Amino acid sequence: MDISPLQIVRYDYQPKLPAILREDIKTIQPVVGDETAPAQDKDAIKALFPHTCGLPSVSFAKGENKTITTKRTVGVILSGGQAPGGHNVISGLYDAMKAANPHNELLGFKGGPSGILDDSYTLITEEFLAPFRNTGGFDIIGSGRTKLETSEQFEVCAKVCKKHGITSLVIIGGDDSNTNAAVLAEYFKEKGHGIQVIGCPKTIDGDLKNESIEISFGFDTATKTYSELIGNIERDANSAKKYWHFIKLMGRSASHIALECALETQPNICLISEEVEATRQSLASIVTYIADTVAARAEDKSNFGVVLIPEGLVEFIPEIKYLIEEINNLLAKEIVGFSACYDSAERINFVTERLSPESCTVFSILPKEIKEQLLMDRDPHGNVQVSRIETDKLLASMVAAQLKKRKNEGTYSGSFSTMTHFFGYEGRCAFPTNFDADYCYSLGYNAFMLIGGDLTGYISSVTNLSQPATEWKAGGIPITMMMNLEQRHGSMKPVIKKALVELDGAPFKYFEAHRAQWARETCFVYPGAVQYFGPEQVCDQTTRTLALEQAK
Repeated sequence: MDISPLQIVRYDYQPKLPAILREDIKTIQPVVGDETAPAQDKDAIKALFPHTCGLPSVSFAKGENKTITTKRTVGVILSGGQAPGGHNVISGLYDAMKAANPHNELLGFKGGPSGILDDSYTLITEEFLAPFRNTGGFDIIGSGRTKLETSEQFEVCAKVCKKHGITSLVIIGGDDSNTNAAVLAEYFKEKGHGIQVIGCPKTIDGDLKNESIEISFGFDTATKTYSELIGNIERDANSAKKYWHFIKLMGRSASHIALECALETQPNICLISEEVEATRQSLASIVTYIADTVAARAEDKSNFGVVLIPEGLVEFIPEIKYLIEEINNLLAKEIVGFSACYDSAERINFVTERLSPESCTVFSILPKEIKEQLLMDRDPHGNVQVSRIETDKLLASMVAAQLKKRKNEGTYSGSFSTMTHFFGYEGRCAFPTNFDADYCYSLGYNAFMLIGGDLTGYISSVTNLSQPATEWKAGGIPITMMMNLEQRHGSMKPVIKKALVELDGAPFKYFEAHRAQWARETCFVYPGAVQYFGPEQVCDQTTRTLALEQAK
């Protein structure tokens, strides 16, 4: 099989570790910190997790570790959507295991959590692992979205682990996956199965985040990949001077990706879902805001520009959010009648006749294609699949209609031609940046240190990430510390609280202070391709978001 020159060279890249993890592994010991507690619903979470809630935070320091060399067999699972750097988490985990005891074994369960339920695994050896080091993707063992959430599933997991002598599981995933890891850890503890569970924070969306998880892995690579593409489009727009580009960016529940890409590229417009919700902006007001910006630039003979749109925007626009909730409930109750409709027109009429007057008004102004997308198959939670809603085309179409009306009224004389894009899968499996290669390797190495400390229900935590890797801090926090109760399937469930863009945070405040200038003037920044070799300030730089958050 042919291999690219970059891939060959990346195989030899040795990821950097926090200083403490570069010590002889036998001389690193866990240091117990303060007891922790969930920020919300403390009593309820404690009742649900009596064995793993309220545990202390953990860091590492030099000292004798008598148990780290114990022979262990560890299982690892990749869960959920792909994110750049997953292979390096496994690489760091493997290297730490072998440094502790060359006879340790790592079993990778295939296809995500279903791999452990089906007892489908592969033994990870150095020869097997070598072609995956410092590469993107999850193809080393595959991933999946099966949820581990029932006692029957937990018992199957325990049975499979005991069959292979596995005493620890490492689950690499996002908020839902790590919620499952916390529930599994509590169950194993309650039943006395003697199997540790450690999580690792993954999601390019950036919404698995707190003081101890400063960034989820993959976010850096994905946003740099998208920013390169956005910069290329900005350069083209500034060259051709005839198109407005509407770019939808991955990120359903939070706008971290859109905000980071805006900070990297300085587009004319970037919508932030959290601000839209907080200020209760309507769809009409958003369209007017974009049209006003287009018109203002047209006065300067700049009939071109770039608009960034978070994937999940529609769920944050109050009247659209209410419409979606109403449609979700309607389809759940009347799925038989809805399914009997023979074409899209009949399905649209079926729903329209049953909506409240307010939602019916909103639904009626949407283009036919968007109505059809709102009525597509629901996700496993019964919710609309927002990634299928072409918000970029919706806004481009509605802005065009408003500008046409203004032109007929004589209040607008510019030209308006659009191009639409969706950047999502382009960033999920990209070659990891140096930052993500280092960070992911450190998370995996650190995960084994938590295992060696006989801990369970913890998530691997590496902090101080705006500084050079040698100054990073390694440790762990109980997953329960990040949890609260939310409504799921009609009842309150413990879940990790998603971290949304903070409107009083430094990254948004910087964006807010500059966006008026970016809107009227052409202030585009062209980040260029990800760099792996050269000066540290170019190759090892972290995100603009993290740099602003940790500015000293």
